[in-house]
Parts: sequence; C-alpha cells; structure tokens
Amino acid sequence: MRHTQRAITLIMAAIVGLALATTTMAPAASASSARTTTQPVTATIGVTTTIPVGSQPSGVAANPPTNTIYVANFGEGTVSVINGQTHTVTATIPVGLQPSGVAVNPPTNTIYVANLARSTVSVINGQTNTVTATIRVGFEPSGVVANPRTNTVYVTNAGEGTVSVINGQTNTVTATIPVGFQPSGVAANPLTNTTYVANSGDSTVSVINGQTNTVTATIPVGSYPQGVAANPLSNTIYVTNAAANTVSVVNGGANKVMATIPVGNYPFTAIAANPRTNIIYVGNLLDNTVSVINGRTRAVVATVPGVDDPVGAAANPLTNIIYVTNFADNTVSVLAS
Repeated sequence: MRHTQRAITLIMAAIVGLALATTTMAPAASASSARTTTQPVTATIGVTTTIPVGSQPSGVAANPPTNTIYVANFGEGTVSVINGQTHTVTATIPVGLQPSGVAVNPPTNTIYVANLARSTVSVINGQTNTVTATIRVGFEPSGVVANPRTNTVYVTNAGEGTVSVINGQTNTVTATIPVGFQPSGVAANPLTNTTYVANSGDSTVSVINGQTNTVTATIPVGSYPQGVAANPLSNTIYVTNAAANTVSVVNGGANKVMATIPVGNYPFTAIAANPRTNIIYVGNLLDNTVSVINGRTRAVVATVPGVDDPVGAAANPLTNIIYVTNFADNTVSVLAS
C-alpha cells in the first residue's frame, strides 16, 4: 500500500502523543422512536470519483441541506469546500495550524474546525466561506461535533483528557468536561442530547449528558478506540477499535456494548453512519479499504477498495453518498452504490 508507513508515522506522531487527527459528524436529528429503514446494500458500492483537495486531508463533514462537503487539510492549515453536485472544490479557506476534526451545524450553516497545533476552533460561515471567529479551547483539540438541536459544539482535547463545550450562538466555551485518557473521536445523538467520546488511551467511551455537561457513564470497548459515529434513529453508537480491527456497537439506551464486528486492518478515525439507510462505513487505514456494515444485521456486507490511508469519513443522508479522505494522496474518495 502506498505511503502507508509515512502516513502512520505522521498521524501517530501528531495524534498519540502530540496530536490526534480525527473527525465525526452526528447525523441529522429525528424522532428517537422513529423506525430506521434499511435499504439493500450490496458489493456493487464503490468509488465513483476522486476529488483532489489540500495536503494530508483529515476530517470531513457534510451539510446535507446545502449538499456541501468540508475537508480539513491537516498538512496545510486549510479547509476545502466541495460542491456535492459537481464534486469540485469551490473554495479553500485558511484556518489554524494542523486542522484535524471538522463538524457542521446544518440549521445555522456553520462549520467548526479543530486546529490541533493552535488549541483553537475556527468558526466558518457556510454562506460566505469565511472564518468569523476563532475560539480558544483545550490542549490539542482533535475531534469535533455539533448538536443541531441545542446549537452546542463539543471538542475533544487529546492532550489534556477533556471536552470543551461551545455555545454556538455566542462562540464561547461554556464548560470543560473531564473524560478519559487521550480523547479522540466524538459523536452526538441530538434526540437524546447525549455525546459520546472515544478515549483512545484507556479503551473506553465517555457518555456526556448534554443538559448537565457531566459524564454519566464510561463504557469499556475494544483496544485503542478512535472514531465514533451515532445513528440517532436507532440510538446506536459505533466505535472503531483500531488495535483490535473491530467496531463496537453500543446501545445508547443501556450504555452497553451489544456487538463487536470484525472489520479491516486498523480501523482508525474514519467512520460515518447514514441514519436513513442504517448503514455504517468504516475506513481501514492499513489495508486501504472501507467496510460497509448493515446496522440491522450488524454484519459487513461489502468491502470497498480504492482508498488510500483513509482517515476521515462523512455521509450525506439526502444523497446517500459517502466521502472518505485519503491522507496519503491528498484526495477525497466519493462512494456510491
């Protein structure tokens, strides 16, 4: 596989001790009791196009209403803006040093970028593609997610074991929550106002109550958890266990692992859930593939080749298209069935 060792060295050096490049995005909200409809997914899913972006693309997030995708370019301090219809880059926005995680709040059309080396979050206006605020957070921010129902943003601070809570209206930090060791990925369930944090250093997931900003449970998962995704419709959380080559399936009601799914080699920070189809996509860093999981059967139904050191993943539920960042070759792969 091309450039794998180089990518791992860069990522680990930036992530484990000094930085953590990760992304997750919470899918759009709906009724917690709503039924999830699973559409057939077969091995026909594949990479339909590849989009050149900036250097070392890491986090990626989609804004479904505008059909726009945002990619954090870790190696050059920018965000690439992709038109989801034409799959072309329409803007490149300078942000902070080593941007890792990126999240979108669709109701406000606002994008949040965690700048790992600057301990800040850049706030981007999605209409003007300009940075409107820079927020100081904790040490080495990596993952970021927005809760659209509360207009609240959660940022994992890998270097200090905390989560910064940002008020999306005032762009100020309103709370700092202690979690586990080396928090990485983060996801939110807007319906339950709950946030989930993967603590890579102690193989746990911290569960945060969004009303009280307190940790209400700590869930043991697999070895070296990195990425997190949530399906609000099924109240299910998915966690990549990089060192175990598995995904933990967590019941959001019981806060317990109800299944462990074998995937590819070293599932890192790339994971996305499509709540409309109940399908989960996992990027496997060391074999350059994406595992496609049926959320109902909890089985891998397809393995997609053609990616290159996948680090980030995002789903647009309205178009049923998946975007995967290729850290090694400065591109984004577009997956569709």
